[in-house]
Amino acid sequence: MLFCAASGHARNTGVPWRALTTALLLSLPIHFAAAQAPALATLSPELARVRAALDKYRDPIMAVHDGYMSLLGCIAYPKGGAEGTMQYPAGGMGVHFLNPRAIGPKLDPAQPQVLIYEPTGDRLTLAAAEWFMPVPLATNGAPVIFGKTLEGPMEGHKPLMPTALHHYDLHVWLWKNNPAGVFSPTNPAITCPKTGYSFAEGAPKMIHTKQ
Repeated sequence: MLFCAASGHARNTGVPWRALTTALLLSLPIHFAAAQAPALATLSPELARVRAALDKYRDPIMAVHDGYMSLLGCIAYPKGGAEGTMQYPAGGMGVHFLNPRAIGPKLDPAQPQVLIYEPTGDRLTLAAAEWFMPVPLATNGAPVIFGKTLEGPMEGHKPLMPTALHHYDLHVWLWKNNPAGVFSPTNPAITCPKTGYSFAEGAPKMIHTKQ
C-alpha cells in the first residue's frame, strides 16, 4: 500500500508497506557508511595480526605511556622526491612518535620504532607504523621486515631530525588507506594543518655507505 500524493488516496501496489519501509531503513546506514568510510586495503595475515597487536596505540596517551615521544611537527612532502633524494610520491606523513628504547640492530614486528598520527581536528588519529634503523646498527646492509627491504640509506629528515642521522626506514599504513600503497613512505590522503607546527619538506638526500 503506497500513498498517492496527487490524489490523496492510498494505492494498493501488492508490496507490504511495513516490509518495504523496514528494508529501506535498514539499507540506508549500510550505504551511508560505505560512502563515508571506505574499507582499508586488504592486509596480509601477518600485517593484520600486527595491526591488531598495535591497536591499543589508537590512543596516543597509551603510546606516550609505553615510551613513544611526539616529534611535534606534522610532516608533508608536497613536491615528492627529486634527483639525488629519496623518490617519495607527493603526499603527507603526519606526526611521528618515536620510541628510542625500540631502536636496535634487530627489527621486531610487534614493536615499531615510530608511530604516525594524522591530525584530525583537535585529535590525533593513528595512521601508520614505521620500522627504523640507523645506518651504524645495520651491519648486514639494508634491514628487511615483512618481506620488504627498508628504504635508504638516507639523511635525517629536516628540521625535526639531525641531517647526520643516516638511517633506513619502512612505513606501513596499517590504519589509514593509502592510494600509493601500504608500504609507500608518503600518503596523498594525509594533509597537515595550515597553522601550528606543520612542515612542508623536501625529500631527504640519499647517501652511500661502505658495504
